[in-house]
Amino acid sequence: MTIYNLGSINADHFYAVPHLPAPGETLAAMDVTTGLGGKGANQSVAAARAGADVVHIGAVGPDGGWAIDRLAQYGVQTHAIAQIDTCTGHANICVDPQGENLIVLYPGANRALGADQLAVLDTCNPGDWLLLQNETNLQVQAAERARTQGAQVAYSAAPFDVAAVQAVLPFVDLLLLNAVEARQLSKALGVAVTDLPVPQIVVTKGADGAEWIGRDTGETVSIPAQKVAVVDTTGAGDTFAGYMVAGLSQGMTPKDALRLASTAAALKVTRAGTADAIPTRDQVAALL
Repeated sequence: MTIYNLGSINADHFYAVPHLPAPGETLAAMDVTTGLGGKGANQSVAAARAGADVVHIGAVGPDGGWAIDRLAQYGVQTHAIAQIDTCTGHANICVDPQGENLIVLYPGANRALGADQLAVLDTCNPGDWLLLQNETNLQVQAAERARTQGAQVAYSAAPFDVAAVQAVLPFVDLLLLNAVEARQLSKALGVAVTDLPVPQIVVTKGADGAEWIGRDTGETVSIPAQKVAVVDTTGAGDTFAGYMVAGLSQGMTPKDALRLASTAAALKVTRAGTADAIPTRDQVAALL
């Protein structure tokens, strides 16, 4: 089974700060590093490190060849990534001593994908997955095309936008939300989270664990969070999403996929960075 991921690719600039900046505050960083990021790239790396066959669909600018190379080094197939004239997306990320973060994002090439790049989805087969987030264009078109080929669609609804979720929802098989996003969507649509029109829903709750809801079966599975020393929470949700979809694509039960994804996310927050800090399957298995 293959996971196709229509997702963002960013250069992540990390600034270690004594505290997250307040409005109008000028704050000196104690350290700065740059690495591979973007919700899409993070999730592709996580799924590949979980052992899945992953094809990334995206775009970078003239300065983005290094990002394509880095994805390939992590085992992600990169033939569907275009190099275009628009500059590579990037994020400025402030991280405080408790591991909490503040992020300013510039989409760049991630919002300038060409429709011709979706042709790779015509190679989808039943049992394959398409993974989406809200950091690129062409989400609805990709979801519809993948479903036509019999693939399942997983949507990680972040950065959260009600209109974007509503547009893609008719094609989604698995909706991934954090607790705040779940409340926002429930309020916007006027229905309980358990009544959202999606076959499977996963809600991550940070220190309170995660929950899988099988809307068609009425089954709910909850797991507690791992207790770890937090260094950097950036990319934890992406690590969870990539591992979760990888687990399901490998035939795991929702409970086992939840445990795998939750453990991977817990291990990620003990490390600074985003894609480069995502743990391998063997490392996750050792913590399990």
